[in-house]
Amino acid sequence: MKPLLIQNGRIIDPDRKRDEPGSLLIAGGKIAWVGRGKESPPQTDYDVIDAEGLVVCPGFIDLHCHLRQPGFEGRETIATGTRAAARGGFTTVCCMPNTEPPLDNKATVEFVKDTAAAEGIIRVLPIGCVSRGRMGEELAEVGALAAAGVIGFSDDGEPVKNSPLMRRALEYSRFCKLPIIDHCEDTDLSQGGQINEGETSAGLGLRGTPNAAEDIIVARDLLLSELTGGWVHIAHTTTGGAVDLIRRAKEKGVRVTAEATPHHLTLTEKMVKSHGTSAKVNPPLRTERDVKALIQGLNDNTIDIIATDHAPHTEAEKHQPFELAPFGISGFETAFASLMGLVHRKELDMVTLIAKLTAAPAKIIDKSCGGLGTLATGSTADITIFDPNREWTVDTKDFASKGKNTPLDGEKLKGRVMVTIYGGNIVYKDESIK
Repeated sequence: MKPLLIQNGRIIDPDRKRDEPGSLLIAGGKIAWVGRGKESPPQTDYDVIDAEGLVVCPGFIDLHCHLRQPGFEGRETIATGTRAAARGGFTTVCCMPNTEPPLDNKATVEFVKDTAAAEGIIRVLPIGCVSRGRMGEELAEVGALAAAGVIGFSDDGEPVKNSPLMRRALEYSRFCKLPIIDHCEDTDLSQGGQINEGETSAGLGLRGTPNAAEDIIVARDLLLSELTGGWVHIAHTTTGGAVDLIRRAKEKGVRVTAEATPHHLTLTEKMVKSHGTSAKVNPPLRTERDVKALIQGLNDNTIDIIATDHAPHTEAEKHQPFELAPFGISGFETAFASLMGLVHRKELDMVTLIAKLTAAPAKIIDKSCGGLGTLATGSTADITIFDPNREWTVDTKDFASKGKNTPLDGEKLKGRVMVTIYGGNIVYKDESIK
């Protein structure tokens, strides 16, 4: 395969603190050369992508998604999910273990890795269970799971409700040097909750989930992390209270990282009024005040990364009565464009956004898969090229994902991924790129 030159783009590489015009050359699956301005590469025989007017950055990394395989292939497969992720600019995705069977042993982890190698088009890194069968009663074989190549542990979809179990998991995390990724929800308090508790839930006559249901478990996890010295990662943070708790814990030196999702950063509970079950997600969409707190958390690094929590469902599942429909939004293909709305509204600068999708998550998974999230010479050629000003209308009929469940269907967004390169190979290219 001939080398590939990406020329005349705006190169943004937060890992290298670089934001300037330039070009880069890919050869043998690696970044072979990076030039400034109009500099020419040291060789002349290569294919070319003209990135004039486009941004060239490291491939996006998603620390939290649901690929549904094994067990729920009607919703998504590793093949369809990785194609959808590539269309969204992602070159690495980390899949949650709430499959059937769950990823609580070496065999199921190996199944995911083997299937991804055979059928996926980007990198798939599995996350193992905290507890056996995700039952919350007995610690999974975390040492064996770590040896099998998981990048963290989670019972996502359910919290680690048992505090002694969470303590033991955090103690193990010190030795594994892998995070315990917790879905923070006091399920006794949120039981039956369909959307955020407040004016919207009252007006719609739906049982709500209060912010306190999240804040209580976040506070517990932070206290246990401080007690054990273990590494807790707070999944899909949604409340202003949780942001404040994480901020104070970091000031004290607690080992905590945290994520927020595109939908919690850009949408509010009001979307449920107009979009019904397509806006039903757990944790729920919150208030404008919570959204502003999350954005502030991104800007001051209280929130370390952005992760999609891509959660595809079938149309039949989402078309049930509200109380019966499952939680979740299909997010791979709209994540970046929806986040660019924050940039265009000047609530977040572009370099920070790219850092939260590249260099920051790469640091979290560095032990398992080093050398990602950078455009350094010699690094793996995982690259995303996007047009920050390209306007387009979301049409779920065009999704590569099996999941069409998004409240953004029909919405006009500004910002579009044009090319995704994984390991030096083009895995997605917009039809307008020649």
